[in-house]
Amino acid sequence: MAQGKQKFKSQRPGAKKNPTQAKTKGPKKGGRLITPKKAQVVQQQKLKKNLEVAIRNRIESEVTMRASSSLHKKLAVVKTTESADKGKKKKK
Repeated sequence: MAQGKQKFKSQRPGAKKNPTQAKTKGPKKGGRLITPKKAQVVQQQKLKKNLEVAIRNRIESEVTMRASSSLHKKLAVVKTTESADKGKKKKK
C-alpha cells in the first residue's frame, strides 16, 4: 500500500477542461453604442449638422451659378447616383 499524498490531481479520461480557458480575452468585435447622458446636447448636435449641410449646399449652388454665368456655354453639373456609389464600393 502506497503511503503519502499524490503530487498531482488525476483527471478522468475524456473530461473537459474549464470552459473559461477556451474564451478569447480582449475587446469584442463590433461597434459600441453609448447612449448620451444629455438629450439637449444631442439636439444641439443635430441642429449643428443640419446647418452645416444647408450652408454647404448653399455655397455649392452659389458657386455653380457664378460659374455658369461666367462661361459662354451652359455648365452641366454631374452628380453621382446612390446606386452607382454602392456599386463602386462593392467592387473595391
